[in-house]
Amino acid sequence: MWDDAFPSFLIGLREGLEAGLIVSILVATLVRAGARNRLPQVWTGVLAAIALAMSFGAVLTFTAASLSATAQEAFGGTLSVIAVAFVTAMVFWMRRSARSLAGEIKERVTGALAMGSGVLVLTSFLAVGREGLETALFLWTTARAAGESAGPLTGAGIGLVLAAGLCWGLYRRVLKINLTRFFTYTGAVLIVIAAGVLGYGLRDLQEGGVLPGNTAYAFDLTSHVDAGSWYSTLLQGVLNITPAMTWLQVAGYAGYLAVVMTLFVRGVRGVRGVPAAPAAAPEPAAVTSAPEPAVVTAAVTSAPEPAVAGPGPAGAARRRPVWVVPVAVVAVPAVVAGLVVSLARPKPTSGETVAVSETECGKGFTAPEPGRQTFRMRNTGDKTSEVYLIDPGSNAVYGEVEGLAPGTTRDLVATVAGGTYAWRCVPSSGRAVTSRSVTVSGGTGSTKAVVPVSENDLAAPLKAYTAYVEQGLATLVAQTRTLDADIAGNHLAKARTDWLAAHLTYSSLGAAYGTFEDYDQKINGRADGLPGGVADRDFAGFHRVEYGLWHAQTAGQLKAPVQALAAAAAGLQKAFPTQDFAPGDLPLRAHEILENTLQFELTADTDEGSGTNLATANANLAGTRELLTVLRPLLTARAPKLLPAVDADIARLQQLLDAEHRGANWTPVEQLDTSTRQRIGGATGQLLEDLAPVPDLLEIRKSA
Repeated sequence: MWDDAFPSFLIGLREGLEAGLIVSILVATLVRAGARNRLPQVWTGVLAAIALAMSFGAVLTFTAASLSATAQEAFGGTLSVIAVAFVTAMVFWMRRSARSLAGEIKERVTGALAMGSGVLVLTSFLAVGREGLETALFLWTTARAAGESAGPLTGAGIGLVLAAGLCWGLYRRVLKINLTRFFTYTGAVLIVIAAGVLGYGLRDLQEGGVLPGNTAYAFDLTSHVDAGSWYSTLLQGVLNITPAMTWLQVAGYAGYLAVVMTLFVRGVRGVRGVPAAPAAAPEPAAVTSAPEPAVVTAAVTSAPEPAVAGPGPAGAARRRPVWVVPVAVVAVPAVVAGLVVSLARPKPTSGETVAVSETECGKGFTAPEPGRQTFRMRNTGDKTSEVYLIDPGSNAVYGEVEGLAPGTTRDLVATVAGGTYAWRCVPSSGRAVTSRSVTVSGGTGSTKAVVPVSENDLAAPLKAYTAYVEQGLATLVAQTRTLDADIAGNHLAKARTDWLAAHLTYSSLGAAYGTFEDYDQKINGRADGLPGGVADRDFAGFHRVEYGLWHAQTAGQLKAPVQALAAAAAGLQKAFPTQDFAPGDLPLRAHEILENTLQFELTADTDEGSGTNLATANANLAGTRELLTVLRPLLTARAPKLLPAVDADIARLQQLLDAEHRGANWTPVEQLDTSTRQRIGGATGQLLEDLAPVPDLLEIRKSA
C-alpha cells in the first residue's frame, strides 16, 4: 500500500503546505491590521474552496464510473494528461513565486478590506481554490492508477495532516523551514512522478482507442519480472513503470522527464544567481529571506494572540445568521456536483415490464433507446424460469435472470447498442420460447455478449478429458501396486520415490475430483478435522502413507494403509466409467484446481513430511493445462484475448516452480525465502484472476 501512498503523500504535503501558507498569511495580515472580526470571511472562503475541491473529485469519480470500459480509459487518460500539465505548471509557479508570495497576498487582502466582506471571501476562496482543484485532480489520477488500493487516500491524508501541522508551527513561530529548498526538492520528485502519470495516461488513451500503438511494445518483461515482487510493486506504485510499456509510453515518459527536468534545473540555477531580496523586518504576514542567495526561510509571523475568529460587529449590517454563508458555500458545490453527476449518468428505463412465460415470453417488449437500460422481468406463468436477452441471429446472450419464480419480478440491466434483440424464456420444465425480435437503431460502439454453450458443445472436450483421466487412472493403479510391492519388500527408500510418482499422477487429475465421490477421501484424504489427527483410524490415502514414510514408521505399520490405497485406486478405475462426469464441471474445474493449490499446497497445509508441496503444485498446473487444452476451441471463439494472457501466466508460474526443482528434489514450501514464496503465490493468484471468467464464458445455457 505504501508504494501507492507516496505520490499522494507528496502532493498532499506540498499542496497542503502551499494552501496553508496562503491561509496563514491571510490570517496574519488581518490580525496585524486589527481586523480580527473579518476572520470568519477568510475561513468561509477556505471552506468554499475545500467544498469545491471535494465536489470536483466526486464529479470525476462518479462520472467515470458511469462510462463504458473503453470510454473510462479515454476519460481517465485525458484527465491524467491534464493533471500532469497542472502539476508541471504548479511546480514552476511555486519556484518563481515563493519569494514574493507574502507580498502579493498582503496587497490583495489590503484591497479586499476596503471593498467589503464579499471580496475578502472571494480572495481567500481563489487563493486556496486553485490548490484544492489541482490536488483533487492529481489524487484522482493516482488513485485510479492504484486500482482498489487504499494507499493514495492514506498517503494524501497523512500529507495534508503533516502540512497542517507545519503551517501551525510556522504561524506560531515554532518552526522555520527553508521553503525554497523544500519546493525545489519536492518539485524535482513531483516531475519524476508526473512523468509516470503521463505514461499511464498515454496508455489509457491507447486502450481507449484515442491514440494508436496499443500493441506496439517497446519492451515486455511480464514473463521475466514478478509483478508481485517488492521492487516491481514499488516501481509501478511510485513511478508507474510497468513490466510492459508501449513505444508511446516510453517516448512520453522519457521526453517529458528530459525536457521538464532540464528546464526546472536550469531555472533553479538561474534563481541562485540572482541576489537575494533584502531581509524584511519580522512583521506579521512577512515571509523573510535568509542570508544566503535566493533562499526563502519560512517564518509566517502573527500577533501573539491565536488567530481565532471573533464575532462580527452587531447592527443592521448583520441581519442573517452567522451559519448561513458557510452552509451555503458547502451546499452549493455539493448540489452542483450532484446535478452534474446525475446528468452525466445514463438514465435506465424502469417503466417497461416484460412478461416471462411459455405463452407470453417477451410481451411488453418494445425497441429500447441505445444505452444502459433496466427491464422489469415478471414471470406471468406457473413455472420457475430463466430468461435471456439475446441476439436472435447468433444466440449471443447480453443479460440473464436465473430462477425467476412465478408471480415475481426482478430487474435485468443491460447496455443496448444498435442491433437486433429478443427474449428467450426457458421454464424449468418444458420447451424454451423465443419472443419476437426488435431492432435498435443508432448508438455507438458494440455491446459485449456471450455466445451460449450447450451440453453438445462440451461433449467433445468432455470425451477428450475423460480419456485423459482414464489413462491417468491406469497409470495410478500400476504405480500404487508398485508402492505396495515396495512396502511388502521393506524397500522404504524406493517406496518414498514411488509414493511421489503415484501422488503426482493423482494430483494431475484435478478436474475430475468432484466425480470421484468417496474415492477422493480414500485416496487423498487429509488429517485436518479428524478427531485423532494423523493418528485417527479414518486418516487414509497418500497423506497417511506420506506421514508414515517420513516419520520412521516400519513397513509393517505401513502395510495396511498402502494396501488400502492400492485397493481404492483400483476401485476408482473400475467405477469411473459409470460415474456422472457432468459437462458443466469442466469450466468450473479450470479455476478450482489452482484454488486448492493456493489454499493447501502453497501454504504447506498438506505437507506430512515429504516437503513436496511444490511438486504437487506442479502436477496441479499440468492438470490445469490439460483441461485448458480441451477447452481451448470454445474459449478462443468467445474470448480471443483470454488464453494468451493465461498462457503467459502459466509459463511464468512454471518457470518459478522449475527453479525450485533440482534433480529429484523439490524445495519445501516452508524453506522458501519470503521473496520467492511471494512470487509463486503472486503468480498463482494472477493466473487464478485470469481464469476467473472461464466458468461464465462456458456456462451451459438452455436454448431449446
